[in-house]
Amino acid sequence: MTTTPPDPDADRRFLALAVEQARTGWAEGGVPIGAALVVDGDVLAVGRNRRVQMDSAIRHGETDCIERAGRLPASVYRRSTLYTTLSPCWMCAGTALLYEIPRVVVGENRSFQVSESLLRSHGVQVDVLDDADCLALMQQMLAERPALWLEDIGEEA
Repeated sequence: MTTTPPDPDADRRFLALAVEQARTGWAEGGVPIGAALVVDGDVLAVGRNRRVQMDSAIRHGETDCIERAGRLPASVYRRSTLYTTLSPCWMCAGTALLYEIPRVVVGENRSFQVSESLLRSHGVQVDVLDDADCLALMQQMLAERPALWLEDIGEEA
C-alpha cells in the first residue's frame, strides 16, 4: 500500500474534525472517540463512538465513520486516510485492513494501543500525533466513566 507524504497542517485540520466528533459523543453520554475519513483532501465522512447512543456492540468511532461514508468503491478506500482520536482497537484495525485503508493517523496512543503493530505489519502507515486534546479526552473518560471504557474494549470491571 502506498500513501502520499504526510502534510502536518492537513493532519491537524482533519484530526480536529475527529476531536469535534469525540467531544460530541462525550456530551451525548458516550465514549469520546471520533474519526474522519479523508480522500485527496476531501472529507468523506466523520463519525464518533455511538455504542451508548445506539445501544450498539460495534459502533466505535472508526466503524461509525466508515458506515457513514456509505458504500464506496474499493479504489476510494485504498486512497484514503483514516483519522482517529485514539489508537484503533482490534475491530477498528480489522475494518481498516479489510478495506485496505493505507494510512491511519492516530491522535494519541498513550491511553490505549493494541493494533498498531498489526496495521504496520500489513503495510499500513500509522502516524501518531500525540495530540494533547485527544489525551485529555481519554484521561477524562478513564477518570469519570472507567466501567464504560472497559465495556467499550470488551473487558469487565
